[in-house]
Amino acid sequence: MTPEEILEVEKDIVLTLKNIYDPEIPVNIYDLGLIYDIDYNPSGEVTIQMTLTAPNCPMADMLVEDVNIQVAKVKGVSKVNVILVFEPAWDKSMMSEEALLELNLF
Repeated sequence: MTPEEILEVEKDIVLTLKNIYDPEIPVNIYDLGLIYDIDYNPSGEVTIQMTLTAPNCPMADMLVEDVNIQVAKVKGVSKVNVILVFEPAWDKSMMSEEALLELNLF
């Protein structure tokens, strides 16, 4: 893959993540700041480190599964590994400006 093709796949992964919403908060998981790292390699494997708004989130399994399923659909992705992490702990400072505006937290 060329560097441009890799960047295109990475962009498509981010766009996909921006279409996955936390069921309890009307903001996508990317802008909510739940995605800590995306590591894509040209072999098609992507590893995503993500967190939750709270460690005891009842929707954790559903969110992780949704990320796995949706990112696996991205052209150029052959395998998805989602790693749930809790360090650093999530807080609202990790949210994008768009998310803060959406939730009237500015």
